[in-house]
Amino acid sequence: MILLLGFSEKTQAQNTMAADETFVVEYYYKAKWGYADEFLRLFRKNHLPVLKEQLKSGRITRLKLEKTRYHATEDGRWDFRVTIVFKNATVAFSPSPEEEIIKRLYPDQETFKKEEARRFEILLSHWDVPISTLPLD
Repeated sequence: MILLLGFSEKTQAQNTMAADETFVVEYYYKAKWGYADEFLRLFRKNHLPVLKEQLKSGRITRLKLEKTRYHATEDGRWDFRVTIVFKNATVAFSPSPEEEIIKRLYPDQETFKKEEARRFEILLSHWDVPISTLPLD
């Protein structure tokens, strides 16, 4: 049921967007208290280069990494937001070249996998939010 729902949402998103319209997703990361710096270090080392490769290829057209300036309530807290603008919805939902990029950039797969496991181990939560821009008028 969940897979079907996800497929339905994906198909709906693809069908309602023009082929040349960009597709924006915000990715939120909430680290355990005291581990945000470690998360950021691992993100920049192991995941950001993969995203930058996709930026070079044109699959991603814009990439932004942000952090909160001040703290928030624990239930509303997030530490980092990565905004990815994909070329279009079709590209966003197409199979990602990520695995090939990872193998090329990180020949020491054992270390890479260990560090990625650690990056996710220190997360309390992670969520993705597809964004639609609305006209002001």
